Amino acid sequence: MAEDATRQEGKEGTRLQDEEEKTSLPEDLCYNYEELYSKPFVTPESEIPENLLILSHSFGYDCSRRANLQLLDDRTLVFIAGQMLILLDVCTRQQRYLRSCSGGGIGAIGVSHQKDYLVVAEKGLKPILLVSKYPSLQAYRILRDGTELAFSSVNFNSDASLLASLGSEPDYMLTVWNWKQEEVMLRCKAISQEVYRVTFSPYNPGLLTSSGSGHIKFWKMASTFTGLKLEGLIGHFGKTAATDIEGYIELPDGKVLSGSNWGNLLLWDGNAIKVELCRKGGHYCHAGVVQPFALEDGQLMTFGSDGMIRGWDFETIDAADSSSENSKFELEPMNEMTVGRYVRLFSMVKSAQADSTVWHAQDSNGAIWKVDLSFTYSTPDPVCLFSFHAGPINGLDVSKKSHLMATTASDRSVRIFDFLSKTELTCSWFTQGGTALHWAPPSVTHAGNLLVTGFEDGVVRLLELFDPKGLQIVTRLKVEAQLRLKQAFKPHNAPVTTVAYEHNGTVLATGSSDCTVFFFTVGDKYEPIGFVSVPGPVQVLEWSPHAHKEKSLLILCLSGHVVEVPCPDPETHQTAKSFQLLDMPRRTFRFKSIKSQIRRDEEIARRHALKEQRMKERQEKELDEEEEEEEEEALPRIYIPDPPSPLYWGFFSEPGQFWISMGGYDSGFLYHCKFSENQDENSEKCPVEPFDFLPIHNADSDPIRSVTFSSNRQLMLCGMHSGSIRAYPLDADDHVLKSMQAYWELSIHDSNYGHLRHICCSHDDQFVLTAGDDGNIFSFTLLSHEELQKGLQRKKAKVPSPRIGLENEELAMDIDDPTAYSIETAKQKLEKDRQRQEADKKILAKRKRLAALQSKFKILLDDNLNLPQHIQLTPTELLLDRRFEEQAEREKTRRLDEVQYQMSWREEHSHLSLKKLQDWFSDSTERNIVTVFAIRTDHSVSTYHIPSLSTTRLQEESSSNKCGVDGTPVVESQATVERHEKDSSETDEEEAPPTSATRAVVQITDRQVERLQKAAAKAEQARAKIAKRKEEWDKLYAEKPHKDCEDPRDVQAIFEAKGSIGDLKLKTDENFTVPKHLRMSADRKKVEMINLEDNIREKQTEMNTEIVALRDFKLLLLSKLGSQARQLQRVQSCLPSQLHRRPPPLPTIRCEEVPEKSQRCTRAILERYRALKEKRSKHDELEDQESGMSVVDELEKEIEEMEKSETISDPSAEETAGEQGELREEDLHDMDKDTLLETQDSLLEQMKTLVDQFDKDHMMCLEKVQMLDWKLKLANLRHLTLYQELLLLKEVDKSEKVSQDKLDKRLKEQDELLSELERCRKALELKRKDIAKRQEKEKSNTAAFHALLGDDNNFEEYLTKVYKKKIKRTKKKEEGSDEEDEDSNDDFDDYENWDDDDDDDWDGLDGEAAVEECPAGCDPKLFDDILELRERRLDLEELLAEEKKNAEHLEKDCDALVKKMKSVKLSLKAAEDDLEQVNREKQQKMNQLDVVVPLRLHQIEIDITGQVPSDLSLALVLTRMELQRLQERVNELEVDKHQQTEVYRQARQQHIRLIKERKEMNNEIETLEKLCHQLMMTRFGREVDMEVLQTLCANKSVAEMKQERILREIAIAKDIQQWDRKVQTSREALIAMTRSNSERLLCLNSLFEQKKELEMKLYARQKKIGKHLQACSRRADKDQIWSLQELVRKQAEQIEKLSKEVSELGPTGGHMLSAAHAHLPPLPRQPTPIVHKLSRKRGILIPGIKEEDTSASETDD
Repeated sequence: MAEDATRQEGKEGTRLQDEEEKTSLPEDLCYNYEELYSKPFVTPESEIPENLLILSHSFGYDCSRRANLQLLDDRTLVFIAGQMLILLDVCTRQQRYLRSCSGGGIGAIGVSHQKDYLVVAEKGLKPILLVSKYPSLQAYRILRDGTELAFSSVNFNSDASLLASLGSEPDYMLTVWNWKQEEVMLRCKAISQEVYRVTFSPYNPGLLTSSGSGHIKFWKMASTFTGLKLEGLIGHFGKTAATDIEGYIELPDGKVLSGSNWGNLLLWDGNAIKVELCRKGGHYCHAGVVQPFALEDGQLMTFGSDGMIRGWDFETIDAADSSSENSKFELEPMNEMTVGRYVRLFSMVKSAQADSTVWHAQDSNGAIWKVDLSFTYSTPDPVCLFSFHAGPINGLDVSKKSHLMATTASDRSVRIFDFLSKTELTCSWFTQGGTALHWAPPSVTHAGNLLVTGFEDGVVRLLELFDPKGLQIVTRLKVEAQLRLKQAFKPHNAPVTTVAYEHNGTVLATGSSDCTVFFFTVGDKYEPIGFVSVPGPVQVLEWSPHAHKEKSLLILCLSGHVVEVPCPDPETHQTAKSFQLLDMPRRTFRFKSIKSQIRRDEEIARRHALKEQRMKERQEKELDEEEEEEEEEALPRIYIPDPPSPLYWGFFSEPGQFWISMGGYDSGFLYHCKFSENQDENSEKCPVEPFDFLPIHNADSDPIRSVTFSSNRQLMLCGMHSGSIRAYPLDADDHVLKSMQAYWELSIHDSNYGHLRHICCSHDDQFVLTAGDDGNIFSFTLLSHEELQKGLQRKKAKVPSPRIGLENEELAMDIDDPTAYSIETAKQKLEKDRQRQEADKKILAKRKRLAALQSKFKILLDDNLNLPQHIQLTPTELLLDRRFEEQAEREKTRRLDEVQYQMSWREEHSHLSLKKLQDWFSDSTERNIVTVFAIRTDHSVSTYHIPSLSTTRLQEESSSNKCGVDGTPVVESQATVERHEKDSSETDEEEAPPTSATRAVVQITDRQVERLQKAAAKAEQARAKIAKRKEEWDKLYAEKPHKDCEDPRDVQAIFEAKGSIGDLKLKTDENFTVPKHLRMSADRKKVEMINLEDNIREKQTEMNTEIVALRDFKLLLLSKLGSQARQLQRVQSCLPSQLHRRPPPLPTIRCEEVPEKSQRCTRAILERYRALKEKRSKHDELEDQESGMSVVDELEKEIEEMEKSETISDPSAEETAGEQGELREEDLHDMDKDTLLETQDSLLEQMKTLVDQFDKDHMMCLEKVQMLDWKLKLANLRHLTLYQELLLLKEVDKSEKVSQDKLDKRLKEQDELLSELERCRKALELKRKDIAKRQEKEKSNTAAFHALLGDDNNFEEYLTKVYKKKIKRTKKKEEGSDEEDEDSNDDFDDYENWDDDDDDDWDGLDGEAAVEECPAGCDPKLFDDILELRERRLDLEELLAEEKKNAEHLEKDCDALVKKMKSVKLSLKAAEDDLEQVNREKQQKMNQLDVVVPLRLHQIEIDITGQVPSDLSLALVLTRMELQRLQERVNELEVDKHQQTEVYRQARQQHIRLIKERKEMNNEIETLEKLCHQLMMTRFGREVDMEVLQTLCANKSVAEMKQERILREIAIAKDIQQWDRKVQTSREALIAMTRSNSERLLCLNSLFEQKKELEMKLYARQKKIGKHLQACSRRADKDQIWSLQELVRKQAEQIEKLSKEVSELGPTGGHMLSAAHAHLPPLPRQPTPIVHKLSRKRGILIPGIKEEDTSASETDD
């Protein structure tokens, strides 16, 4: 059974091998990279172009990625940047890009040792391995199913026949590939933790090594009974601490040397550590992580994170062994090199040259170094080739004036880039890493040279950018830009996360993770205003746009809180003790998750729709039986994430409303939120739900991290968490994002950690810049390269010039200490110091006072002691304890505080209620009518009643105006043309005629070289002369106008005339055409009405303000008159009554003048109302109701009386008003009579003057009101007319919209047809060019045939017949055909269609099967070349026929499109006529409306009769100036007419003269052409191309071929002589060998005869003794016979196996013996040797397999 199983396995292995040989991939198979790489996602059926953003340049480098640097040749570096593979030319710094195929990113890259293959390991779901050829970069092989999510490492073996790949989590799969056949050779799980690297051993192809987190593993491809398997041994650290192993190197004897985290080297023997290597004294080999990387010239090279490269003696390391006392072996390096000061080496690759000592190093601090490791005295220093940011990009912004970009990162640098010229301009380094960056807008500095940068220690630095070339002081450094510190301040104690300028550039706000926002005034020196505290770390600061009335700052916190604060005023806030703005108003919002509720509502809607569908199906089926309802599943529960989801971005939409983007669980939506109206202390703690949301497609786990808008806000760019860019086209002024639907998305940064936190547009919206956490910075163009170069006038960005006197200014003081005090901390410290000083002073003063009191008390004690004893005070009497009194005082204060605390809520509640009532009942001037009366007259003036604003306003414009012409066909046509050009170019490459083998370089003589150079110089001069003449002709022809072309000046004049001549028809004319800019619609009319209403309201408001001011003046006047009246009474009291003059009556204030007093309520009124109500409460119910009314009436009467009394005499008010001007009683008594009379007259005169002045102001105000009333009446008439026109326009709008839509549709059809026609014409032109190329190739092919035949060829007729012979040919298989066509080996299945007319011309059966024999005497190589030329001729004929057929189809398509275009033009003309007719009808209806135009009689002047007719309906109203202008215009047109007639006459004469001259020149040209033809025929015998004749020169290749022929003849003669000598020697050796063989044959014959005699003698002896021994040896013979039979059976099986092996080895190159050959006699059995056997399935040489185990090695794992 075991033997049968073995035999079966051998057969199975043979079958598998046969199948593999059948399905082997051809060597020349390649894939189309254009079909493989991932493309941007565009919403289906949208008009967004696929090439919306075009990658311009990459400014970053992911230096923290392992092995992210490979070398393809001496000048090309390759590394991964997000989703791109960058091929960087070291010399020119040019970049080439290869994009990821999966769209999920790139995990690792690898390059073969011969630098001819590049492998790219993808990331994503089921990623692939793409192997490309270099330098062609053709996609050569695709390896699939290597891992589940991502690859972490790939590596070729030494001869690039195998490829090893390592997958990352979750499978960590190690796979060995036979990559050229796209097959998995071996596969095994590496380990269950992160793996960094896998490599083949360069000395033993069957060994591999992998390392990673806390482990190293050694692999062996071992041969087992079932085939090859991977056997892995995990490395045991033993007593050594476990470490992550980043790098290792395999040694020739099988040992492995690895690095460690602490800096020592570990030597592995087997799977155990043999010894740990360190430096003498126990010092580490390197400081930090160490990696060995090369073994060269007996040195083992290592590098470390300390920036050092050291070389160690290999023999010492290989022989190293640990002592019993210490497990470490100490040695010192042979050589060492310091690459740089702050360098952390991460990987190194060697130059592609054979014996080069140059290496390129990857620096994890953001650089690429070039290092020479020759370690000689002339070794150059390491050179930093490129420098980049290291780590995530924390800040990015662009200049608002130029194409400059600024970035900052945690590597403590700020860099300035010119993304127009794709260069880095300057870099500045600081003590801490940058965390935020903002470029100051032009409102701050017009030059655009100021940057605000925040850092990790809370410091904010103002950096000034300038061009040092503009300085007066000459600098040695040749730099294009320079950064200078302008100011540094520290507002925060934690990293600065964001900075933002107010739009007017007056205030700067900075936010930090310490939950504070600091404000500064903007100026030459920034001064702090103050700060506010917010509930969480600040994420984004967003100032309100210009459209908002109030300037406010939106603060978005990472914790989900949003705070809005107004722009602070520096003068209103007190910051004496602290910068905290406690009194600043704010509004707070806290996000509440609604995602689970949204999902729940969607599920309810889905179930409802499903239920309705089922109900409809039941009704259609009309089932009588009731079906049991299925139990519905429970709805998704409401879930609120804890902790809350982070807030990533936000921006204003409308005042008080904003959009936010959340991460975590709440991602996938944009939430529209607003602040609640009731803001209290709990607003920060109580979450509020958004009032609206917008779902983001495919973003449940991919939130928006950053948002920016184009300058016109019609393109919204979003940076996603996955590193992709999204672009949403928006409508104009769409702040609520209603049009945010279709989008364009491109994955560009790393999908795992390349979160796109920064995205912005350039100042001219032509570039888009992105920066992610993967350290990459990309620039994109919104236009193609050609359009961009046309639009830009410069190739480099402009750097701002330095300020005047900048070189003379002192450098600003920087803050280098990260522990320095912040602004607030310093303020608090100063305040505490001040308080401490004041406290110390008070303490000192109190101590002095206490000391004085103590001394005084001592004196009193002494005096007390000196008194008699009976009158002395006792100590108890001296000590008076006041603690009880103090305790009572404290208790009283405590109780008062408690009562106030208990009543605080009621007090606040009552206060707010009263305020609301006052706000509700207090009427403004817009509601109450204020009437102001004159004093001496009855005139009065009243305010206008201003109604509230109308809620109906103008809506947004119709959506039909937003629709544009679809431009997609144009893009598709362009892509089609490009694809056609590519196909034609590929075909041209394939159709190149056969050339001879490459000739060796032949050195020609100096004389021949000189002759060739002279001929070439002469031809070059002729060629330059011809080119110059051709350029002149081209320029002349370019200036030649088309025969149908018109003079541009005439066209411009006609255009201006058409635009200025106007339509002279009246609007009442039936044929009047309304200009497009004057066409009126309902929306425009609404705007006109609203503007009129606003104007009326504004005028009324202004007049109301003036009237109220007049009322206030009257109140003040009343106060003054009362004061003067009191003074007059005092004066008259001192005069006799007969001298008294009657004072004027004092004016009174009526209720109409102060209507707001009717609602005024005081505590006295309330008390009086309560007393009256209690008084009336004793009556019965009915009387109580009536009395209730009487109480109010009585109260109102009392209030009126009180007001009158206050009006007549208000002592307090009067005393206050006249306190300064009143005369005292003492002064009056001291005055004499005349003085008193004089004072009386003066007071009366003042009172009269005040009254007259008020009446005068009142009259002026009355006149203004009357004038305004007249204007308002006209405005109302105008408003009535506009309303009538609006009603009429609404009626006509429907028909106009239908006509407009029809016109738009026709215009769209026309544009589509034009683009399609243009595409067809371009394709037809390309086809015609291709046909011409095919015909030229056919001619060249025929010429090549005649050249091969030569002159006087004896077989010319036969060979010509063979060349022109038509044969049947199979169809060529296209690339990318079905698998059945690829796997088929039969080339005779499909034939082309046979032409019935040409059946007689076909000879033979098939193009491949028909065999033409080369005639005797003909050169076989010549015959093969002619057959190849025939195949090429047939290919060309087929291609030419196909091209002609395609050209005919394109011509038909063009004709059809032209016909369709004519019909569309007719339809377009009809649609335009319909729209014009609708506008004409609309104008006629509007003409029927009556418009009131008030005119005065002196304004009317009749131009014809001079008298005013009775009927003015037929009159045309013009102004006098317009009439005069028209009369002058008539005279001007008459003069212009005469001038144009004269110009036309002169142009006509010139035209006749030019026609005559052209005829004469044509005749002269014809005569010269005939003469030229005669001269050519006389000299050359045919027409020749003179340009070609002039540019002919001596052919260097012909001279080289002649020289080569001579040299070859000499060499061939020498070879013939050598071969003759060899033939003679071989003949002599053959004769000698023949003689020797003859002698041996004679000897062999004699030996055979002797053998025959011995056999006969032996047979006779055996016959004699056989009978004697037969009986005794029968049993022994049976045993021997059985053993011999067993031996024969085994030998038969062995023969069968060997024959199978011979048959298997036969097709691979072995030689089979035919049956006619005689078999040699069998040799004696020898010991089985150990041989190297060829693996059947994989073709890998595995050492150590014995010959007996061949059957076991047939199958594979």
